[in-house]
Amino acid sequence: MTERSTSHLNRLEQDLPEGLVVDAAWLEQRGIASNLRSYYVKHGWLEQPARGVYRRPRGSLGWQQVVISLQTLLQVPLIVGGRTALELQGFAHYLTHETKTIHLHGPEKPPHWLSKLGMPQRFVYRNSATLFHNDPISFGLGSLAWNTEQNEGRDLERLQGGSLERMTWGQWDWPLTLSKPERAYLEMLDELPRHESFHQADMIMQGAANLSPRRLTKLLGDCRSVKVKRLFFFFADRHGHAWRKRLDPDDFDLGKGKRMLVKGGRLDPVYQITVPEDLDGI
Repeated sequence: MTERSTSHLNRLEQDLPEGLVVDAAWLEQRGIASNLRSYYVKHGWLEQPARGVYRRPRGSLGWQQVVISLQTLLQVPLIVGGRTALELQGFAHYLTHETKTIHLHGPEKPPHWLSKLGMPQRFVYRNSATLFHNDPISFGLGSLAWNTEQNEGRDLERLQGGSLERMTWGQWDWPLTLSKPERAYLEMLDELPRHESFHQADMIMQGAANLSPRRLTKLLGDCRSVKVKRLFFFFADRHGHAWRKRLDPDDFDLGKGKRMLVKGGRLDPVYQITVPEDLDGI
């Protein structure tokens, strides 16, 4: 192997942690052209899980490694949100299905190769800017990025009332950025009624005794969706957690008029939304 190739390989070992993935453009920026990438793949120094996608070999490829790679190495402004974020933070026993869908939220779509990796999970993207006015993800990965060399990142508590969480994953405690339960729940409500169920949203609220009213106040104030805000207060009223007393629906824009969310459902007289007739008996 040439001296130039050895030098690039040494740098690759420093810049690319084993198991994480990068695209061809990332490698090009580091002087690793197509012929050199092919050479590394041929000799087992790199794997190619999909066309234009590479990783240094280490075990099987999990969805967490993919998302961490997007957030830290490729600096794609995406977080794990909705149902997936709730599952990761202890609400899985309220959700009846195993993790088959990874919900990603951000101001721009993930790279097209995400669906080409042949993974058992399906990645679903939602534009976070359509749900929140002051969305910290929209500020780019300068708000979220993690410095892999210094093993540190920005204080997420300063962003949107601390609605984002950074948890560690894997042997090397890689940082995975996701929505905290307050934000994740609103993201899940945005999926009703087509992609999530009223029953599961109700069950999650039943177990949500420790939500932060301060964080909820900020999120509800930033929330663009009348549907989501009305659903939130509907479920919150059903379970009457202590934090509910610190939130006044009149402080938020809940819109006017009725909203039909469920065809043939019953109209809630307080929030003027239709909900399943048999919600309590599901």
